[in-house]
Amino acid sequence: MKKLYVAIAVLLVIFACKPQHQSANNARKQKETWVFIMAGQSNMAGRGIVEAQDTITNARILTINNQNQIVKAKEPIHFYEPNLKGVDCGLSFAQTLTKSLHDNITILLIPTAVGGSSSRQWLGDSVHRNVKLLSNFKEKVAFAKTQGIIKGILWHQGESDANAKAIPLYNDNLTKLFGIFRKEVGDLKLPILIGELGAYSKTPTEWNAINEIIKQYVANDPNSYLISTIDLTHKGDFIHFNSEGQRLIGQRFAETYLKSVK
Repeated sequence: MKKLYVAIAVLLVIFACKPQHQSANNARKQKETWVFIMAGQSNMAGRGIVEAQDTITNARILTINNQNQIVKAKEPIHFYEPNLKGVDCGLSFAQTLTKSLHDNITILLIPTAVGGSSSRQWLGDSVHRNVKLLSNFKEKVAFAKTQGIIKGILWHQGESDANAKAIPLYNDNLTKLFGIFRKEVGDLKLPILIGELGAYSKTPTEWNAINEIIKQYVANDPNSYLISTIDLTHKGDFIHFNSEGQRLIGQRFAETYLKSVK
């Protein structure tokens, strides 16, 4: 009987210790997972042609599928518009980052961009192309917090605001929206990296106006960073970056982050 009591006591000790061990491992895993949220419209969602180099996976570069399951990242990463999927900047961004980070750091990319969405629609939590924009962002942020530490937001948007009615409101919209983003993440100094609109538009006056507003915003927000796109090329539609352009934007997002934030 005494041996039985001793055996039971040992088992109780083992079970008592196991959750603590798992908790410590989970905490370490979360600390070593850097999460980046990708948000905006089609040039963040990606419209480039997927090529072989865009499908090479890396155990240190992860994303989610449309069922919120963690998977190895490969292009296309965004999944909200099944008929419009293409290369975005995410994989290139993560590939560039991992080359400069310690081997124990994993990158988790969380896609939330939806093509054609305006800043007003994001602020209003509109349902756009079957996605409730801000609610989806918040849901993805809540999930991301369980997986790692949110290190920043990659933002590319503005084509849908490049018109006479929306341009005067764009700075205020960005200010409000980025405030919401940071509050949701729980970091009022969260880095937000903002890509310029391309320099190839058929309506250059309007696109240039949006780019000037982005520059002004970055100048007044010490935790935001501008990513230049002036030299990049469209895919033939005068709207979307081609695959090479998307890869270059990703590299520039990463290089800016490593130089100015990390």
